[in-house]
Amino acid sequence: MDEILRTPNHAPVRPASRSARRSGREQKNIAWSDRLHRFADAAAARSRRLKLQSARVYHRVHSATAGKPKLGPLSFLALSLVIGLASVVGVVYTPAYVVSVDGVDLGLVQEPQVFEQVMDRVEARASNILGYDYTLQNQVGYERVLAEREDLSPISGFETYLFSQVGEVMKSYVLTVDGQALGAVTDRAQIDQMLDEIAAPYVNADTISVPYDKAVGVSLEYTPSESIKDISEMKAALTANTSGQTTYEVQKGDTFMALAFSNGMTMAEMEALNPGVDINKLQIGQLLNIKEEVPYLSVQTVDSITYTEEIPCTVREVEDDTMYQGESKVLDPGVPGEALVSANVTYVNGHERERDILSSTTVREATEKVVAVGTVPRPSWLPNGYYVWPCYGRITSRFGYRYIFGSYSYHSGIDIAVPYGTSVKAADGGTVTFAGYKGSYGYLVIIDHGNGEQTYYGHNSSLLVSPGDKVYQGQTIAKAGSTGRSTGSHCHFEIRVNGTQVNPSAYLN
Repeated sequence: MDEILRTPNHAPVRPASRSARRSGREQKNIAWSDRLHRFADAAAARSRRLKLQSARVYHRVHSATAGKPKLGPLSFLALSLVIGLASVVGVVYTPAYVVSVDGVDLGLVQEPQVFEQVMDRVEARASNILGYDYTLQNQVGYERVLAEREDLSPISGFETYLFSQVGEVMKSYVLTVDGQALGAVTDRAQIDQMLDEIAAPYVNADTISVPYDKAVGVSLEYTPSESIKDISEMKAALTANTSGQTTYEVQKGDTFMALAFSNGMTMAEMEALNPGVDINKLQIGQLLNIKEEVPYLSVQTVDSITYTEEIPCTVREVEDDTMYQGESKVLDPGVPGEALVSANVTYVNGHERERDILSSTTVREATEKVVAVGTVPRPSWLPNGYYVWPCYGRITSRFGYRYIFGSYSYHSGIDIAVPYGTSVKAADGGTVTFAGYKGSYGYLVIIDHGNGEQTYYGHNSSLLVSPGDKVYQGQTIAKAGSTGRSTGSHCHFEIRVNGTQVNPSAYLN
């Protein structure tokens, strides 16, 4: 700006509105004699350069006109100066305007319309951001000058400055998740630190990448000042739990109630997630829906790991006519092999979701396992290793403590309400060890199933087996009744393992 040729000072002008700026723009008159005087002063500072240019032109002309009449040196110098001055006017300098906002010089434009258009764009953009029509209230002035073309200001600087004058709008870093804006902050480092803190519990030395389950973006843009949030608010929104759901495979010993409580649910919530499931008849391998707390933004990590994996032995079976069909025994256990495995494991919030095996190298070969299998036809009374319901009806009393007969007492089994005379069946094959009347049980049947397991069937009206009888799974062993300490016709069913009473609901299929 050192070589700008200014006109006499004029007062700045700020139109009241965009339309007023376009129609009522004031132009300043400049005395051309004064302007040329100033221009001449600036041109004199360039005399050395012009002399050099003139000498070059002289030599070119001299060469082109060899053998022809030539201009004298003084005449040629005068001609060169005229040409040089015209070049300065037409190439080096241009009429321009110094733009001032609220008394501060911002830069140079060739025409006031250039800055006016910038203001229009800023106002339109601010209006779009704020949701209402916005007009800049700054005082804008233009001073006509003669300036070098290279000194004209880029409009991007004007836009940045004008936006800084819009108090309701700020340039901030906006955090988006799946395209939805969660808030903005003025410091990008705050967002980066927050994301690192969310991911930190799931990152270890083996982690090679930390993507998220949703698209996370951070962009620098102008936003309403009210969109600026405290970083703690944004973190709370990202980590807030949402209702999720996963599946669980029923294992031996599981009960509906225990699964509900262990997953932080009430029985009603558990039943709502599993419509149509009989909570009293869970089967091993059955899939149940379990509520899972899932944050709004889940952390997905990929770990590169190397581990040793067992290679199972190949099995060779040999027949044995001293055992029943379905029975077996190991003659030679063999020795499992060993493999070194490299894999990429994907986790979501610390829970494994996928395992991609990259390589597997055998370190030790497995040896053969030899198993003897029985060939003798299996008697029907042999246990199958699982229990079926002795009868089907409404559960009137569950396993554990209960209030009955005016006091709390421990209930060692479950009570299944059925009509008088309903068939009571063996839950599994075995040997009857007791069949008779036994105190509060009334008429009772006890079956030994081997491996320390026994089943009890109480309050029967009549018994159909005797001690020492071999019974098969599903065989009718008694008729339901209400003998002993009973309040109505039902079957009292117990399972004992090594003499300890366990919850039958966890064993029934």
